[in-house]
Order: sequence, then C-alpha cells, then structure tokens
Amino acid sequence: MILRRIRVSLPVIEDDDISMVVDVLKGGWLAHGPTVEEFERAFAHYVGVGRALAVSSGTVALELSLRALGVGVGDEVIVPSFTFIATANVVLSVGARPILCDIDLETYNIDPACVEEKISRRTRAIIPVHLYGHPADMDPIMRVARDHGVYVIEDAAQAHGALYKGLRCGSIGDLGAFSFYATKNMTTGEGGMVTTNNEELARRVDLMRNHGQESKYLHIELGWNYRMTSIQAALGIAQLRKLERLNEARRRNAETLTKGIEKLGWLRPPKEKPWAKHVYHQYVVFLEDDAPISRDRLVEYLREHGIEAAVHYPLPIHMQPLYRRLGYRDCCPNSSIASQRVLSLPVHPKVSGDDITYMIEILSKI
Repeated sequence: MILRRIRVSLPVIEDDDISMVVDVLKGGWLAHGPTVEEFERAFAHYVGVGRALAVSSGTVALELSLRALGVGVGDEVIVPSFTFIATANVVLSVGARPILCDIDLETYNIDPACVEEKISRRTRAIIPVHLYGHPADMDPIMRVARDHGVYVIEDAAQAHGALYKGLRCGSIGDLGAFSFYATKNMTTGEGGMVTTNNEELARRVDLMRNHGQESKYLHIELGWNYRMTSIQAALGIAQLRKLERLNEARRRNAETLTKGIEKLGWLRPPKEKPWAKHVYHQYVVFLEDDAPISRDRLVEYLREHGIEAAVHYPLPIHMQPLYRRLGYRDCCPNSSIASQRVLSLPVHPKVSGDDITYMIEILSKI
C-alpha cells in the first residue's frame, strides 16, 4: 500500500489567486480587457522588455513570433531536436522547414556549434529553447544570428524567471515566447506571452492575435482569435507576484535533492552553469552507464513507491513519426541519448523536505 504520493508537477493556487479571479468574475469584463493589459505591463517590467503581448498559449506565442517576422514557405528555422514538439511544429505551421540541431548533454539545450554548422542562406530564424528552466548559451547564438542576419526567438516556455548572465530569459533575442500551461512555474491554466523590444514586431503580433483588426471592425490583414481572457490574466497577475518565491522553493528543493543523488553515483543530477540561474521547471537526472536499473524500470519502481517520475522527452523530434514521414532521419546523437537516459523528479514548491528525504531513501535502496 502506497502511503504517500509525490506528484511530478502541481500548480500552486493560493487565496490571492482565487481572489483575483473572483474579482474579475464579479466585475463582468471576462474577455480581453484592462486586466490583460495590466498583466502585460507587469510581465514586460519583470522580464525587462518594452512590450509583452498576452496570447492564448505558448504555442501561439511561438507561431505569432514567426509570422511577425514574415517567416514562411521556402524559409528554414533552426530548432533543437530535443524539446517539446511545439517548437518545431510551429515552423511547419507557417510553411517553413525546421532544421534540427543537436544538444549539449550537460544542459540539454541547443549546441551553438551545431547552430553555426546548420545555418544557411535560407535560414530566417533560430529558436533556442531554455529547456527545463536552464538558459541556453545565448551569446554565441546571438553572435551567429547577427553575423548571418537572422532573427532569434527565445522559447522560454519553461524558463519564467531564469537568468542568463543577469538577463531574464525572453529579453535577449528579437522575441521571446512564454507558456502559462498548468504545469509551468507560473500558470494561467492555458495561455502564453510574446516579449520584445521591437515596437513593429509587437504591433504585428497585436494585430494577428485579434483578427488583424486595427480598429473596431477594420481588419487590415489576416489574423485569428489568439487572445487571452481577463480571467486568465487575473490569475497571471497573482502568479507573477509570487514567481520569485516559488522559484526559490524549487531551487532549494533541487539543491537538497542533488546532495542526496550525488552520493548514489549512478544518477547524474542537473548542472547549473556559472552564468545561469536555473529555475527547475523540471529537475532532470541522467542515468549513467553503470546504473543498476533501466530507465523505464526506474520510473515504474518510483511510482510503486508513490513518487511520480516522468520522461521529458522519450522521443527526439527527428524520431517522431510525423517527422519521419517528412523525411527526417537520424541526425542528432546527443538528443537520442538524452531521450533514452533522462528522468524528471519532483521539486516543485509543494514538495516538502520530508518528501525529498523519502525520495533519496527510496533511490538509495536500488
């Protein structure tokens, strides 16, 4: 009989979150309105950019970023092969071709050397992903992008509050794209945000998220209903106010869990580069060659003991059936290795010190 259950991710919803949402419900302005604009201003200030535009999901934030740049048929966009599939799928959705790059096995982020190798005259943009909450190495990526005249869109869907050399993720490239899905470090249930310092790009995103409407019933280009509701924005405002506190709780839990895992020898804990602040959207360990148990059996073993572990991600993009049908073949060996060896353990703010002690004890028994 399992006496405890430790979830791999849980949203932190407190009284202030509920009060903010109730106030909007009582006020009667439920769709896109002043509350959304307040959330946008607060998020832009937090990230350190001129503009933030709230949208209906993180995937939409990426798609509108590409469309704002005019990326389309005949263009190429460089993305990592080891990430959630949305990063590559948005490239397909605008008619362009994803060019898959391999990753660094220390941070699981895109390898800048691979970016430089894969860039071509067709490249219009690079989308580095700040995977698991650890920033990608942005300086060499930005340098390559500027040398070749291409844009950079930061996929910061998992990196709310993460820092690269003192700069917030989402403030470094031409555009940033955030997700507020239920499992993220801050949530609006669903929802996303585009960040930028470029007013023209912000104007285009603003148009396209609202049916291409410049003023009431005047539509000057193709657009969609990609707006965020005031209900979501109210939750976002409350979540943003506590984001630093929640991130510090994740970091404390990660530090304690790492000390225990380092003693095992056969599990490699996540690294934090000296220039980075990791916010541990996921705490990802790597099974070494001498691990006494397979990764899949380890997932089962932990769940048998009430510890919900997960694999992010079991297939790299180049091995996904969709991309196989599109002609992609084995190209990114580190991405393939990571997909076979990584495992996410719970460190979210609702994980207690006792929970971490229990996890280390259960792992030590293998």
